[in-house]
Amino acid sequence: MNLDTERTREFVQRAWDGDIVPALTEYIRIPAKSPLYDTRWAEHGHIERAVTLITDWARRRKIEGLAIEVVRLEGRTPVILMEAPGAGGETVLLYGHCDKQPEMVGWAADGGPWTPVRRGNRLFGRGAGDDGYAAFSALTAIEALQAQGVPHARCVVLIEASEESGSPDLPAYVEKLAERIRPGLVVCLDSGCGDYDHLWATTSLRGVVSGTLTVEVLSEGVHSGGAGGIVPSSFRILRQALDRIEDARTGEILVRECHVDIPPHRLEEVRAVAAVLGEDVWRKFPFVPGMQPATKNNVEALLNNTWRPVLAVTGVGDIPALADAGNVLRPKTSLKLSLRLPPTCDAALAVKRVKETLEAEPPYGARITFTTGERPGSGWNAPAMADWLRASVERASNAHFGKPPMFDGLGGSIPFMDMLGKRFPRAQFLVTGVMGPGSNAHGPNEFIDLPTGVKVTACVANVLADHAAVSAR
Repeated sequence: MNLDTERTREFVQRAWDGDIVPALTEYIRIPAKSPLYDTRWAEHGHIERAVTLITDWARRRKIEGLAIEVVRLEGRTPVILMEAPGAGGETVLLYGHCDKQPEMVGWAADGGPWTPVRRGNRLFGRGAGDDGYAAFSALTAIEALQAQGVPHARCVVLIEASEESGSPDLPAYVEKLAERIRPGLVVCLDSGCGDYDHLWATTSLRGVVSGTLTVEVLSEGVHSGGAGGIVPSSFRILRQALDRIEDARTGEILVRECHVDIPPHRLEEVRAVAAVLGEDVWRKFPFVPGMQPATKNNVEALLNNTWRPVLAVTGVGDIPALADAGNVLRPKTSLKLSLRLPPTCDAALAVKRVKETLEAEPPYGARITFTTGERPGSGWNAPAMADWLRASVERASNAHFGKPPMFDGLGGSIPFMDMLGKRFPRAQFLVTGVMGPGSNAHGPNEFIDLPTGVKVTACVANVLADHAAVSAR
């Protein structure tokens, strides 16, 4: 039986209106911060509440043979594993996560990270689009097929709980569950979209190195009047250290091992995206009045965001608040660094060279240390999309968005894609998502665009139906 596009969209719309939006509203209320940001996650129980919400919702789905299991390994966050046997055959793995980024400041007065607020077609609050919706979307796509009697292959929905920490718990689960999840097709629902008018398929992801750079000059703080000019400032030395790895004027990363050659076909994708988005590539950000982007060349801006390394300072330590800042020359200064790496960059080698560069020959003999609290995260460059999958994605986007799909790289990271690509090199990938312009993942006033959630879910249903038809040949 062929899939009826109109019936699919109507089914998915009803599911979002009646079941998914209420569930996402409750999910937002749960402060299920990732272990990196809540080291007492097990004691606090918020991740467990998120897991329970998702599994309770899943049990109410009318999906034939759906098996739901919460897999637990000692000392690790749990993984939700849901299996819909379907017609068997080649397995489709549908992926998402239920852990969240921390609160952040700057939320609207009527909202907050754990306070769901509906404004028109947008639902504000932490984690709904990044990506609490994934489990609900994946199951609804399967349910939509079964409601029409359209076959699908065996589907496994895997929801992890440590993605926002770099997925440190996931490799152990992948090893344990490898034979149960061995996929021919991976559908990842944790990515972003360049606009809300197309289905976006992510073709590459950047790696990331996070660490703390600390400069120590004294064993205790001293009066700045007495020490100034004699004791070098830890902040000044820290600036010198940063200048070794980043050109402060241009933002260019100076460590050669952090750069790669950009594949020609990815450059062509970037040019296509730049042509569609135009100045929205940079106008979508909330610049203060008078502020300009690093470049107004839209192709260069996209390349900077997808295939070139870039450094961000995401936290500061050992500096008192302004109200508490006396005339003291501080003993040390610490910065949390986040270094995004190109998709094909060797992250382990890059972090080794960055550490060597930062710590070598410290000025004045100061103590400089760069420590990484988590393993370096490699990026991911998608394998060539099979003809059937590309055609399916094009049909789905035209059917539900009314426009052809767009293919682009993403500046962020999804560690699971690199793990799966290495573990299952023959798998095909559709990496997509709902976080588009203004959605502000990880920041304040994060939202999910609900119509986009509906369309992405319907597109996934189409792809699952096409996959089953191809597999049955």
